[in-house]
Amino acid sequence: MTIGDVGRMLVVAGLSVAAIGAAFWALSHLTGAGRLPGDIIIRRRGFTFFFPVVTGLLASLILSVVATLLLRIFRR
Repeated sequence: MTIGDVGRMLVVAGLSVAAIGAAFWALSHLTGAGRLPGDIIIRRRGFTFFFPVVTGLLASLILSVVATLLLRIFRR
């Protein structure tokens, strides 16, 4: 593996992460994710604490299902 191969892999990985981030950002604005019942929001004067408990659980469930399906497809 050459330096050029490593550079190409890093560029592809970076663009992939950016694309996934953009998809999550777009979906959160379209679906209202991050404001689900069970997400914790504490607002005080000059301070806001946000902990997306249910959104995190839902994202974990969806990613687990997708990963399981992809593994089953590509293991054949």
